[in-house]
Amino acid sequence: MKKLTAYSKERIKYLNKRKRDKFSIIFLRIFLLIALLGIWELFAENGIIDPFITSSPSRIVKTLKNLFINDNFTYHIGITLYETVVGFIFAVGVGYTVALLLWWSDKIRKVLEPYIVVLNSLPKIALGPIIIIWFGSGEKSIIFMAFIIGIIVAIMTMLNGFLAIDKNKILLLRSFGANKFQILLKLVIPGSIPTLISMLKISVGMAWIGSIMGEYLVSRAGLGYLIVYGGQVFKLDLVMASTVVLCVLATLMYVLIATLEKVIIKYKNE
Repeated sequence: MKKLTAYSKERIKYLNKRKRDKFSIIFLRIFLLIALLGIWELFAENGIIDPFITSSPSRIVKTLKNLFINDNFTYHIGITLYETVVGFIFAVGVGYTVALLLWWSDKIRKVLEPYIVVLNSLPKIALGPIIIIWFGSGEKSIIFMAFIIGIIVAIMTMLNGFLAIDKNKILLLRSFGANKFQILLKLVIPGSIPTLISMLKISVGMAWIGSIMGEYLVSRAGLGYLIVYGGQVFKLDLVMASTVVLCVLATLMYVLIATLEKVIIKYKNE
């Protein structure tokens, strides 16, 4: 309260309005989710939709309970989470490094840029049989699938961020005698942090797409495997339950990145 007294009445009113808006948005999000789940359950209970095909929230909860108690569901979650996180880390790390190299050398960038664009447009699922031959029918193939789906997006996003750095600032540093390495450390990397955060957010989704796509092709465990198995034996409750868990895990990873963004912004403002 002491901190607020240092502000004007208009400023305090503005801050209170922002807090109310923030809470109202959170409330509406929760209300919308509950309303959609309630309508889904109501329609399934009253036969408006067929719960065998669409499942229902109560059936999903029951299925999740049985999976955790009887079917070692945590093992499948752990497998998919491991494959996704490893693929994400490799895609982000390698993509960032390659983008730096392309920024460093105009000639290399101009030579490789068309190939990067072509690789980005290539449907990665078409490489599935080759990946299986290269890495075998196991976790390595799935991790590599997550890697190749995420790396091109990481490279292109970060390269655009590096190239978007103000040219006038680069010229100013050069006029003070800064070499290219100093410009990279003092201007390009710090100035592209917002792009890095955006790339991480995008790469989270790419990693999940890659790992699940890999599990569709070749897996003996994992959430993607359960979705494929559930579809084959017409256990739609299993499919929906696994999908819900996927959504929760992907959301948690995204929240971690968003939290990292807030920490970085707070650190920069101090």
